[in-house]
Amino acid sequence: MMIDHPLLGPRDAAEFTYMGDAKLIDRPDWKSENAAQEFYDYGYLRDNPAGWHEELWFHEAGDRSWLVVTRNTITHEISKVELARDVARARGRSK
Repeated sequence: MMIDHPLLGPRDAAEFTYMGDAKLIDRPDWKSENAAQEFYDYGYLRDNPAGWHEELWFHEAGDRSWLVVTRNTITHEISKVELARDVARARGRSK
């Protein structure tokens, strides 16, 4: 499988490490009224979809960047690859 890195171009997936669901970018607010339940859900509950899914990948054997890869879990087709920092900023995360 090839991952088209936004900065470095096409790379073999062997250079990367799969790190899980991209929802990990959306860390809950520890000040919220339901913080305990939200952090439990965040830490332990994961979707296991068949089809299109946003995933976190770490470029371990390269520039050590984090990517959000939109991939079909059935066909392994990749429709989009973005830097995780850009995705986080677009979702309102400043750090």
